[in-house]
Amino acid sequence: MVAIYNQPHVPTLDKALTYLVVDDFEAMRRVTANQLRQLGAEKIVTARDGREALRILRSQNVNVVLSDWNMPIMSGLELLKEIREDPKLFTLPFIMITAEAERPRIEEAIACGVTSMILKPYSPGQLMVRVEKALTWQPRRTPTAAILASLATSPKAQAVSKVPPRPTILIVDDTPDNLMLLSGLLKQEYRVRLAQNGVKALEICTSDDPPDLVLLDIMMPEIDGFEVAKRMREHPTSESTPVIFVTAMTSDDARLKGLDLGAVDFITKPIDPEVLKHRVRNFMRYVQMRKNLQAEYDDMVEMAQLREHVEHISRHDIKGPLAGVLGLLHSLIDDDSLGRKQLEQIRLIEQTSLQVLNMVNLSSELFKIETGRFKLNAVPVDVSDILRRIAEINRAAYSSKDLTISVDADVAVGDEMPQALGDAMLCYSLFQNLLKNACEAAPDGTKVSVKLFCDSLLRIVIENIGAVPAEIREHFFDKFVTSGKSGGTGLGTYSAKLLIEAQNGSIALTTSDENNTTTITVELPQANTV
Repeated sequence: MVAIYNQPHVPTLDKALTYLVVDDFEAMRRVTANQLRQLGAEKIVTARDGREALRILRSQNVNVVLSDWNMPIMSGLELLKEIREDPKLFTLPFIMITAEAERPRIEEAIACGVTSMILKPYSPGQLMVRVEKALTWQPRRTPTAAILASLATSPKAQAVSKVPPRPTILIVDDTPDNLMLLSGLLKQEYRVRLAQNGVKALEICTSDDPPDLVLLDIMMPEIDGFEVAKRMREHPTSESTPVIFVTAMTSDDARLKGLDLGAVDFITKPIDPEVLKHRVRNFMRYVQMRKNLQAEYDDMVEMAQLREHVEHISRHDIKGPLAGVLGLLHSLIDDDSLGRKQLEQIRLIEQTSLQVLNMVNLSSELFKIETGRFKLNAVPVDVSDILRRIAEINRAAYSSKDLTISVDADVAVGDEMPQALGDAMLCYSLFQNLLKNACEAAPDGTKVSVKLFCDSLLRIVIENIGAVPAEIREHFFDKFVTSGKSGGTGLGTYSAKLLIEAQNGSIALTTSDENNTTTITVELPQANTV
């Protein structure tokens, strides 16, 4: 007697789209391709490794990539990185398929921009859910309203509770009485399927709806339990399905052979009902843990994508208008008709705007730099103008210290000021952090000097009285390093270094105990001037 279940209606994939399946294991390529066809896909191409996949991607249109992680020549992670670094491919949805469940690996894939993760083994229904989600993924292009809506409707934000389906157990035995006995013991807790021979068992185990656990008799006609287990391990759909042998065989040779075939336990006939239930529950905990792990990784990927969308808001919906505000403020500051009080108020607005800009850069751009996903759109930047404006802001901010803040350029009178090749908003943040740091460290009544030199690179030298303490000099640009500042975060010099290096520049610290000075030297690429 075999239990029969109605198969749920499965939605179909868009026939017009092209799906690329990448796996070095031919059987797995066939299985994934067949599952996609069952889901309605018609245009499916395959590749044996990441390198072959890249050649395909650069020669024909593909709408979504489904790639195994561990492959020779070029792994799935290496392929993902190549795609995200390619201007023509970086928006391509990428589903990573893996049997590995280590959290650091998942976090690495997320940091590299994976669209979705799926753990082996998986059913067509599970694959369908992830392909559909991947096809709706729109990096850096989602309108603000849609982003906010996705935040409100994400799994974390919803309070809808769904009852998970009961785990499935397949019981395989050639004796009907044994099938009925085991089924009666387990059917209250689990969904039970029955198979009276090895052929039917393999058909169920390698189907699109495999069981979560198999209770497998060994001594059966035609195909015995050992052969069933062996063939299960050779099929991608069933290779990870736990098997418990239920048998009258008690010899050590039988146990060793079963363990070699991947059995997780042996239950000896005649069966003790309580022992059977406890052992099944133990392995169902493992099954549930793996399902929970898939759900957790789905949430991790979704949260990373939502964070990407929030960063999109920061970079474009906040940072763009903020740059416009700064431009308007600069025009007003240069207006000679303004009175002193009005000018002071405008400079206060400018200072506040720069603080907001710095927070945006720290929260969005710095994260992308740290995870290796920042893309520089380099343009000519008037660094001398930025330095003058930041110096003016800091003169007002540190007026109680009676500091002298000077900005000089090593440029002949009448010559055009050199420009850096970088990002103006990043330059505002990094020089504000460096000059603020120098002003905080400088004793009252001393001088902070900023000098700009035009060599093969644009060189900016910031010097202040007060040598950096010897114990932190080696780690001056490290994260969270600070000294003598109440409430200091230790992010100022660290963020400055990352923002400079992101613009293909460099930064260095020199100190003089003899003169009691600290000097920061920044070098940035110089824009070509005609």
